[in-house]
Amino acid sequence: MRYQMLAWLLVGAGVYGSPAMAQPPAAPPPPPPALTGNVSAGVAITSGNSDTTNFNGSYEVKFDPKTRNVVKSDGLFLYSKANGTLSGEQYALKVRDEYSVNARTFLFGEVRYLHDRFKGISYLISPTVGVGYKVVDETDTSLAISAGVGAVSEKDYGLDLQTSGAVSFEEKLSRKLSSSATAGQSFAALWHMEDFGDGLYLFGVNLTAALSARLQLKVELLDTYKTRPPLPTLKSNDVAFLTGIVYKF
Repeated sequence: MRYQMLAWLLVGAGVYGSPAMAQPPAAPPPPPPALTGNVSAGVAITSGNSDTTNFNGSYEVKFDPKTRNVVKSDGLFLYSKANGTLSGEQYALKVRDEYSVNARTFLFGEVRYLHDRFKGISYLISPTVGVGYKVVDETDTSLAISAGVGAVSEKDYGLDLQTSGAVSFEEKLSRKLSSSATAGQSFAALWHMEDFGDGLYLFGVNLTAALSARLQLKVELLDTYKTRPPLPTLKSNDVAFLTGIVYKF
C-alpha cells in the first residue's frame, strides 16, 4: 500500500507539477518573406528648368530567396503641368540582379532606363555589369558602393540616337535613426566612354517616418545634373523636393 501511494504521488507530480513539460513547444517564427518592397505617391515642388507643382510616384521591390542571388528594382515617376500645359515629365526605372561572392562582395548586372523632359532626354537605356562592396552591413546601418561598365544609348529631342560605352558608379546609404524613423542617401553617376566630360549625376537624400505598421511619411530631395544638356537653353541642374505617403509590403 505504501509503494502504491508513492507511485501515485510521482505520477501526480509529473502531470500537475510541471505544466511547462505538458505544453507543446512554441512554434518558431515564420521566415521573412522573399518579396518585400514599397510604393509611394504624393506631390513635388521643383525648381530649375521648370517651377511647377508635380505629381510623383515611386516604388522599390526586392526579391531575396535567401540564396546568393537578390533581384532589386526601383522606379520614379514625375509629371507636371503649369497653367494647363505640360511642363515636364520624368520616368526612371532600374532592374538589378546581385550575386553574392561572399558576405561583403557581390557581382551585379543591371539595366537603367530614363526619360527626362527636364533634360531634353527622350530616352536613355544603359545596361552595365560590375562589382560592388558592402562597406557597412548592420541592422541599423548599411552602406554599399558599386561600379560597372557597359553601354549607353541616348536619344535626345531633336538629335540623333547616340550609343557608346559607359562607366557607372553608385553609392547607397541607409541609417535607422529610431524605431520609427530612417534616413537615406544615394548617389549615381553615368559617363560616356567616348567623352567622360559627358556625364549624368543623380543625388538624393530622404527621411521616412512611420505612421503605422505599413504606412510611412517620406520626404525626399532629388538632384539631377547633366554636364552637357542637349540644348543650350536647358540648365544643367534640376532639383525636385518630393513628399509622399509610402505603403510597405
